[in-house]
Order: sequence, then structure tokens, then C-alpha cells
Amino acid sequence: MTLVLCGFPISNYYNKVKLALLEKGLPFTEENVNLKAVDEAMLNCSPLGKIPFLRTPQGALCESQAIMDYLEALQPATPLLPVDPFAAAKVRELSIFIDWHVEMAARQLYGAVFFGGKPLSEESLARIRKQLTTNIAAFKQLAKFSPFIAGDSFTQADCAAFASLPLVGMATKVAYGEDLLLAGGVDYKDYVKMIGERPAAQKVLADRKAATAK
Repeated sequence: MTLVLCGFPISNYYNKVKLALLEKGLPFTEENVNLKAVDEAMLNCSPLGKIPFLRTPQGALCESQAIMDYLEALQPATPLLPVDPFAAAKVRELSIFIDWHVEMAARQLYGAVFFGGKPLSEESLARIRKQLTTNIAAFKQLAKFSPFIAGDSFTQADCAAFASLPLVGMATKVAYGEDLLLAGGVDYKDYVKMIGERPAAQKVLADRKAATAK
């Protein structure tokens, strides 16, 4: 079976899926996607023109969490979800929370702080900060860091956290002069360092660094 991960290695959602593929030992190739040249073929795979998407023998899949669940069903021998249904749901809960309530809130800052976009107004910065402060406090309630984000095993939630938490920290540090994750009591630095020692994570980081250099 040939799986093709489409996107680019600077994207955190691409790297969330890539880390899962590597951890599960699934063979795959990568296809770079130029978002400035979205064509009909891409839209047939990802109707909103978003990355990542995955080409499979049965067709294409978009949305990172749907891809993660597909990979779990495809390769259950190396699980990234607990067997217990409630524990598995808690992992998914964390993954969704990181993606939609922490990273997406911080993403409002990215244009200005990472890509040279128009500076945000004081009003917008204050609104985003308030949203992030609330959402980070809620995230802290769910995250365990014992030592992994959902407990004692590496899971899908770690793929999401490793890919996104450093970006959130960097963006808020630039925008506000302080890392709002750390300010909110989410001491994620040692956790990210620990995950970064895994061979799959090292591969993701090396490829991201190479792509950034280009």
C-alpha cells in the first residue's frame, strides 16, 4: 500500500500526521504542495485547499484528525490510542482541544508575527490574548504531562502537542513579550524536549529545518 502525505514540512498539521506515520512505521512518500497554485486536482483531494491531505489507494483524505484515525485503523499493531474507549476519547479530546482551541486561537497572530503581515490592532491583540488565556487555562485542566500529554503512553495527542505547542509559545512571546503557555502554568518546554528525543520526532524536526532553510 502506498500512502502519500501531501503538504509541506513547515506546517504543524502536516507534521502532526507525519509524526504519527513515522511512529506507526507506515511506509509513505511525501508530495510538496504549493498553496499559491491550488488547482482542480488538489481541490478534488482537499475541497478547501487545505493541507495536509493523504492520498491512499482508496482515494484522498483531508483534515488531520480524520487522517490520524484512518492511520490508527490501518495499523493497529502500533497504537496511538488506548484500547479503553473512554481513555481513547480523552486522547481525541486533547487533540481536538490543542488544534481548535489553543493553536487556532494563536494562529490569529501568525500573519503579523511570522509572515510580515499587517500589525494587529491593540483591540485585536487584547481580544486574542483574552481568548488564549481562557483556552490555555482550560487546556491545562485536561493535559497531564505524566510524562506524556494524556498519561503514561505516547498517543495521537502528543503528535498534536509536539507540532503545535512550540508555535503557540513563540507566537505569543513575539506578540505579547511573554509565552502565554508558560504564563498560564503550562510548563511544556521539558515535555517538548523529551518528545524531540524520539527518532520519529527528530526526523520531523530535521525535515522542517531543511524546508525552512530553503
